[in-house]
Amino acid sequence: MTTSVHGASERINLTGNNKFELLLFRLGEAQGTDRRELFGINVFKVREILVMPTVTAIANAPPHVLGVANIRGQIIPVIDLPAVVGCVPKRGLTILMVTEYARTTQAFAVEEVDEIVQLEWSNVLAAEGNGGELVTSIAKLDGDADKSRLAQVLDVEQILRNVMPTAEEKITPESVGAAVNLPPGSIILAADDSPVARMMIEQGLTAMGASYVMTKTGQEAWERLQTIDAEAKAEGKTAHDKVALVMSDLEMPVMDGFTLTRNIKQDPRFKSIPVVIHSSLTGTANEAHVKSVGADAYVAKFVASELAATIRGVLRQ
Repeated sequence: MTTSVHGASERINLTGNNKFELLLFRLGEAQGTDRRELFGINVFKVREILVMPTVTAIANAPPHVLGVANIRGQIIPVIDLPAVVGCVPKRGLTILMVTEYARTTQAFAVEEVDEIVQLEWSNVLAAEGNGGELVTSIAKLDGDADKSRLAQVLDVEQILRNVMPTAEEKITPESVGAAVNLPPGSIILAADDSPVARMMIEQGLTAMGASYVMTKTGQEAWERLQTIDAEAKAEGKTAHDKVALVMSDLEMPVMDGFTLTRNIKQDPRFKSIPVVIHSSLTGTANEAHVKSVGADAYVAKFVASELAATIRGVLRQ
């Protein structure tokens, strides 16, 4: 079995209605229980699904890395996802999910793939503060007889950082280049639901010398814009006088980056504010759709110097 999940134009069209598709899978029994919980990952991150191939063990591999697999001539690291999240697969690791994420390709071994469901981002709630650093959000699965069925949406960014840490370039004013000069009294409004991504963005913006406000969802950023607009009007100013640029992730609970961008560009109060999409969802289809909703630029996560160059270029325009 080999299933490709990329290239479906209808999945792009879903984003026009603040919707997306979530691939559901199981990792085995949670420690201390006999429950096999559902987990999820955005279909846009999954290149293909296949029956577990031969995996070659690599000497001195990091914990939870099973080895590498040869997938059509490409050598791809294979991560034991149940081990990462603390589950025990009673049925074995039978399925491999090959993912493309933040300029990298890797595969996750799982116990079982369940189904693909269409969801509204409004049915995905932020998980931060509810425990578990590897989960960004909780999806409520509509259309089930049991309306309480939930799926945990994993923070792939955090998982990769934990399992396969890389020698990251230190984010300093020297590494990001010339300072980003914002108009006096203005900020960059940023939105990202991943704690590790927010940390890196904050380090980057600080190194750029840019004042910023960080939010955790598109909805929170949109509400912050309303507040800023009201404050600006009281001072005889516009929202653009106070917000030089909005930077947004694409995948976020409640309201995604596509919808946030569309809301900004269709609102007379905000349409002049440039929007930069900063996302791990790479690929020409996503980049084209980002432009179709009005974003001014797209930059893949996470290279601080590229992010700084993109911001400088947009501000010059």
